[in-house]
Amino acid sequence: MPPREYNTAEEVEALHKDEQFDMRFPSYLGFWKRSVPGLDEEPRFDMYDEPHLKRKKQILKDHPEIEELYGYDTNTVWITLATVCAQVGLAYLFGRVLTDWHWTMVLVAYTIGGSFSTQIGIIFHEFTHNLCAATSLQNRWVGNLGNIPMLIPLAQSFRRYHLEHHTYQGVYGYDPDLPLEWEIRLIANDPIKKFFWLIIYGVMYLGRGLAQQKQMSRWELYNWAWTLVCDLAIYRLCGARGMLYLAISVLLGFGLHPGAAHFIQEHYTFRDGQETYSYYGSGNYFWLNIGYHNEHHDFPLVPWTKLPEIKRIAPEYYDHLAYHTSWCAVLYMFVTSSLLAPQSRVVRTLDAHRYARKNLRVPDQDEIKALTSVKAEFAKRMKKAVELSMEKARARKIANA
Repeated sequence: MPPREYNTAEEVEALHKDEQFDMRFPSYLGFWKRSVPGLDEEPRFDMYDEPHLKRKKQILKDHPEIEELYGYDTNTVWITLATVCAQVGLAYLFGRVLTDWHWTMVLVAYTIGGSFSTQIGIIFHEFTHNLCAATSLQNRWVGNLGNIPMLIPLAQSFRRYHLEHHTYQGVYGYDPDLPLEWEIRLIANDPIKKFFWLIIYGVMYLGRGLAQQKQMSRWELYNWAWTLVCDLAIYRLCGARGMLYLAISVLLGFGLHPGAAHFIQEHYTFRDGQETYSYYGSGNYFWLNIGYHNEHHDFPLVPWTKLPEIKRIAPEYYDHLAYHTSWCAVLYMFVTSSLLAPQSRVVRTLDAHRYARKNLRVPDQDEIKALTSVKAEFAKRMKKAVELSMEKARARKIANA
């Protein structure tokens, strides 16, 4: 459901008519307050574009040396090979050797296989941004290589939809990372439903892409053909039980698993005004620094091995942001907290995104000095407008109850 406030291009333009610069500078945190389950029935609406492109421009004005981090890291190819070989090796072990170790297989599928599966998902993330090899073609084949133990064709579809997530972050109907309307209404703020929703989160993630009903691309068709051939080879090598191990690994790994907690960590709103969150815990060592999510969205051309350098070079842009240190805590908070639910996202209309991106520019250093004195008053005025909008929405909810 699109936000009821500021839906049309005319309303968006009227809201921003007196603005020339994007007054969220320099951190580009929003003026919105997060959606509160029970009080609000929809995600929170923002009247600006996604923040990261402008944050990048702002940061590069102060730290142009970050561009030297752009490139790719071929170590990811070797990690892909090792992960695929280890996972297929375990499938052979349980499919042909330890054929009566049933519960052990499930336990290993969750702890080890699930970790390998989520790591492959992160490898998909790297190849999507061409961060594994020199050419786009080589990166696509890194993705296909990683797809071997996943059993279903994920790599090329992930690439397509993840790039749309970067382009249209938070844009309703365009960002495939946003929960669907029926997910928000069905799960609501019920801890038991949230628990089971996390268990099937990987399935829901696929469903959001399918809900857009887009025709498959050429590379997605190649991915299907490649996967069918690989599945037949795995069946011949590992048998049906080996394939069952791989299927359990994928389902459990992308469910209630620490390696999948980044799906909640990244964009569910834990604080007013901040729509992207990083994780700075020990899980980054195994899961390829996927926790450095603010840094990645600001600079998607930097490979995983160099993401910590961004924070080191520009600490003034990152140290004040809220962040996580435990993925297990993220999952626990999401299930148990009455302040978190599938609706805990910020969304924007396509008109708001396009208008703010085109018309509200990033100020340079001299302009920042001139604008600083008026920013506080502007922010106060915008927050009052947000609170008024919230009160109207909550009153509407009560009237319709």
